Amino acid sequence: DIINNTDHIALTMGDVTEPDSVLVRVHSECLTGDVFTSRRCDCGSQLTGAMKMIAEKGCGAILYMRQEGRGIGIGNKIRAYKLQDQGHDTVEANLLLGFEADLRDYGVGAQILLDLKIKSLDLMTNNPKKIIGLEGYGLKINSRVPIIVAANHHNEGYLQTKVDKMGHMLNDK
Repeated sequence: DIINNTDHIALTMGDVTEPDSVLVRVHSECLTGDVFTSRRCDCGSQLTGAMKMIAEKGCGAILYMRQEGRGIGIGNKIRAYKLQDQGHDTVEANLLLGFEADLRDYGVGAQILLDLKIKSLDLMTNNPKKIIGLEGYGLKINSRVPIIVAANHHNEGYLQTKVDKMGHMLNDK
């Protein structure tokens, strides 16, 4: 990413130029969930689930976008955790830190997909804004493939906030 001087990662399996519609996950980096398996979020489980779905299909792509904490960075994400521990939800915490609820940008991800010759995809996501964001760059989203993750007592409030305040669809509809 020459605009932000950031390296993103594209993981592919099979010939992603062959199918009419490629199974794709555009995943934003989450150090706490992806690496340290934090139960405060659903990120690591979503990434693992996406990799399993691609492996079962034998073809697909995962974009690992370096936009930690919905784009606020790891330091601010930890500050947001402290605010959450004081009773604020994830959206309120970002706003209290002076950020929008979600600063992620899907433009570079769309460019990476186009570089991979992926123009038509089945997008693994629960986030409707991700669908809109990628379609805005000329990609054809044939279907939304939900990533269903079981809630636990550590992330129930977080998941409900994603539904109530961010419009996420946490079911298979």
